[in-house]
Amino acid sequence: MNITFNALREIKHRLPTGSISFIAKKLNTTEQAVRNYFGATKYEDGNYIGIHIEPGPEGGIVCLEDTAILELAQQLIAHATRN
Repeated sequence: MNITFNALREIKHRLPTGSISFIAKKLNTTEQAVRNYFGATKYEDGNYIGIHIEPGPEGGIVCLEDTAILELAQQLIAHATRN
């Protein structure tokens, strides 16, 4: 899936407090891997995030190999806006 970097960061900024930790636990990964998925650049050994960024408008195009983090983030945002 392709998304602009700016759109991906906007999703991250809309997440309710505690979402990074929740997503990491739910998907059995580290919090840093989730942060990196949304644009952070603190990579640790074995901390693969499955994205590739190409330069372009809106911060560039991000190619997501796995959308599980994105889908869960969107669910959390939708749930938070309903309540």
